[in-house]
Amino acid sequence: MTPTNPYPIGQPGQKWQDDEKAQWLAMQNVKRSYADDVLSQLDALASQFDIEEYAKLDYASGQFPLFALGSLTWDKAKPNVLITGGVHGYETSGVHGALRFAASAAQDYHDRFNLIIVPCVSPWGYETINRWDPDAIDPNRSFYLNSPAQGSAALMKLVTGLDFLMHIDLHETTDTDNSEFRPALAARDAVEYKEWAIPDGFYTVGDTLNPCPEFQKAIIQTVEKVTHIAPADEDGRIIGELLQQKGVINYATKALGLCAGLTNAKFVSTTEVYPDSPKVDAANCIQAQVAAITGALDFVNRNFLKEHN
Repeated sequence: MTPTNPYPIGQPGQKWQDDEKAQWLAMQNVKRSYADDVLSQLDALASQFDIEEYAKLDYASGQFPLFALGSLTWDKAKPNVLITGGVHGYETSGVHGALRFAASAAQDYHDRFNLIIVPCVSPWGYETINRWDPDAIDPNRSFYLNSPAQGSAALMKLVTGLDFLMHIDLHETTDTDNSEFRPALAARDAVEYKEWAIPDGFYTVGDTLNPCPEFQKAIIQTVEKVTHIAPADEDGRIIGELLQQKGVINYATKALGLCAGLTNAKFVSTTEVYPDSPKVDAANCIQAQVAAITGALDFVNRNFLKEHN
């Protein structure tokens, strides 16, 4: 069967080569400022975190410094927690949820955890509102050895040699997944495009090999105090994956090269906010991400730290 191609670049049945990738890149333009929206918030956090420029992405369109926020009171006796946002730069509440947590709630957890917060892994994607990087590579399918995605490789290098008890990766599922990003993926890879039902509400993605069901449940229960949870579709699925429990599906995170598979943390979750719902606004989406982080940390504190003290 010849794959359909609803995207304006490329030919059906033919994977993109350099010419098609260049055409795609030429279509992209800056829509917002990483410096104004993200970097401008770091100065206010300097008294609360050790802020490190851990890499500088170097693209033809320019350079982007990457920053990580670490606990000032780093103690090897405490467990390490990784919080990542903006792996897909267009997923706005992931970036601003990480920053909001750093500014508002993180101080409640420094006494129990060493925190590393990476608010925006893909700043070019943030500025152009894109899922991919300028090389038409999805950073969230690129967390593996010799990664071709600069942002993914930089984050992998940052955490090399560190053990983590918990990792939460902040994402969104948007209407543009169907209108732009998945059609582009089908065209790039010469596969048939099939539209999926965009779930209206928050959900989490666990790791198939390490699902942590009670951990996911605790996140859902905390988030549903501030926003609604996505229901399954008529087939009992969310984005094509079988529902495991209310608001939870699982992916093979390491096999797929996902950011959530980056570490060997005992507790791992990917959040998914739906910013296009008529029931939410930007502030509520950010609040949901913060609730997910605090719900996750509170669960680990209750059910792991106290048992091991």
